[in-house]
Amino acid sequence: MFRLKELDILGSKAELASLPEGKLLINTINAHSYNTARKDSLFAEALTNGDVLIPDGVSIVKACRWIKAKSLPKERIAGWDLFEFEMGKLNDNHNENHNEKKKRVMFMGSSEKVLELIRRKAAEVYPNIEVVTYSPPYKPAFTDEDNRAIVEAINAAAPDLLWIGMTAPKQEKWTYSHWNELNIHCHVGTIGAVFDFFAGTYKRAPQWWQDHSLEWLYRLIKEPKRMWKRYVLGNPLFLWNITLEAIGIR
Repeated sequence: MFRLKELDILGSKAELASLPEGKLLINTINAHSYNTARKDSLFAEALTNGDVLIPDGVSIVKACRWIKAKSLPKERIAGWDLFEFEMGKLNDNHNENHNEKKKRVMFMGSSEKVLELIRRKAAEVYPNIEVVTYSPPYKPAFTDEDNRAIVEAINAAAPDLLWIGMTAPKQEKWTYSHWNELNIHCHVGTIGAVFDFFAGTYKRAPQWWQDHSLEWLYRLIKEPKRMWKRYVLGNPLFLWNITLEAIGIR
């Protein structure tokens, strides 16, 4: 059974700077992914066995304290925080070492329309980074041929940073399942929604909503048809599941 109490979760944004170099799988966890992992064993395995798990939700931070979990993160670390940190680090490092060739970042996932917007914006915001992209087929499940093509594209790109964006739990399960086939030596982050945030195709909640832990409510108001199950049903389910953990019922 997937248990928040037993997970290794990163403690703060400051700790992003201490992550080791090399091949590293970085996933996020929030109330929705916690609920999903309790009934999806492969997703649970991906979150548990990845290299780094970041608390992308104040609910996770508070729940860890309440149940006295092994990890007690101090603050929420959104997928956007991870994205800005990693991209900024690569861009700034090139600034300091002008003789080095540009670092390569790969975005795998989303539509070609979104990826084109990402390429354009990255050229402005991160001029010292070379961006390559790959848009996988839009279908519920990939064929063996699809998977092979994606793996080959990633290996051929040989990125210095890889972002996977196919929404949870698909992105985490895919990356985890094909981890040993990826002949790369860089950080890999599964950050689906960030693709749209950066491209500008979906606006992130204004800062006030973020500061008051209400980003979930902003998303619900903006997209009630798509988000109502996740939050109207999912939030009480999360509280129920955490309560079961707190009193020791598996």
